[in-house]
Amino acid sequence: QVQLVESGGGSAQAGGSLTLSCSLAGGVFSNYAMGWFRQAPGRGREFVAQASWSGGSTFYTDSVKGRFTISRDNAKNAVILQMNNLKPEDTAVYYCAAGSKENTIMVVTEVDVDLWGQGTQVTVSS
Repeated sequence: QVQLVESGGGSAQAGGSLTLSCSLAGGVFSNYAMGWFRQAPGRGREFVAQASWSGGSTFYTDSVKGRFTISRDNAKNAVILQMNNLKPEDTAVYYCAAGSKENTIMVVTEVDVDLWGQGTQVTVSS
């Protein structure tokens, strides 16, 4: 069974950094576009960042551009989200997402997602 396992997250002060990691188990990592979504309290889940299955294309939501970096570690079957210069509005549960290359090139909307991670809390205080 293919599954995503997240790690990282936690609490940080505004301006600080956190790193999220998501490993894919039971499948061929290079067959999936990988991404991150987040859900703040009282709000719907929103797209944050994605890396195509080839790793050649990344895309970010405007609010995190220049602060967050998504990368693929193919040796570890993992996708990393490096979050710098964190802001209180980044506080949310972050979800790793995978989309099979049979269905999509990128993971940008929930329709593109075939697999979800369990979610990890990120809390940024001012």
